[in-house]
Amino acid sequence: MKEKIHHHVFSALAAFVILCAAALQPAFAADPNTVLDRIRDSGELRVPVMVGEEPGYVRDRDSGEWGGFYMEWANEIAGLLGVKAVPVETTWGNLAADFQAKKIDIAFGLNPNPQRGLVVDYLSVPLFTDAWAIVTKPGFDKTSWAELNDPSVKLVVQKGGTMQVVAEALTPKAEKIVVEERPLGVLEMQAGRADAMVLAIFDAVQVAKQIDGEIILPTPMLRNPATIGLAREEGNEGYQNWLTNWVNQQRALGLAQGKLHKAFEEHGIDLSMLPNEFSF
Repeated sequence: MKEKIHHHVFSALAAFVILCAAALQPAFAADPNTVLDRIRDSGELRVPVMVGEEPGYVRDRDSGEWGGFYMEWANEIAGLLGVKAVPVETTWGNLAADFQAKKIDIAFGLNPNPQRGLVVDYLSVPLFTDAWAIVTKPGFDKTSWAELNDPSVKLVVQKGGTMQVVAEALTPKAEKIVVEERPLGVLEMQAGRADAMVLAIFDAVQVAKQIDGEIILPTPMLRNPATIGLAREEGNEGYQNWLTNWVNQQRALGLAQGKLHKAFEEHGIDLSMLPNEFSF
């Protein structure tokens, strides 16, 4: 009888504890605006910038200041938040570590990457749509991922970037030449040590101009969203929601597409080079 009473008392006590915990949980939940408030209080929006990634990131040779359409977007967002955009030089491969070390607050033009996605939250809507392409010297005749998956093919990819994930997944048999930065890949192409370089198509337009090359969209065409990333941490929900609203407006009003067209035209890049089957 005593055991039965003790059992009922224990069950009632356990239920009471659970109810109390449930009632108190919202009081201890992270403020969804914690990250947004932190950025505002700091007065800075820290943005990654990268060498050799024109026209997304462009460094003025005389002043050393950073521009390009990614920095223009960063400045617009910073202005809305009442802070200053501060460039932090890095590489695509170091972005995850930069977020973890709290060196940066936002990154533009990211493609969903499983490994980086362990520590980075991607917005659910893309800032623009990209596709995976290759840049080759004239006369290269392999136009499908299946044809590129050949031991005789030498492909340049950037270390830690999504282009490396794509190349390893679709062309495991091809030889990979892994480089830290895009200019090093351009040098590999110019020296004739590689057959093609795997790039997002807007980057491919820039590189094709540099090496007097051709752009191929290997079949089947792989579209990929170019979105915004932020560190995965408690209290970033308000920041993420606010950025999603900003991106939706950029897309709905054609502001994002217009900025891309303007940036490429200002750098003397003819978007008519893009294959007819691609649109962003």
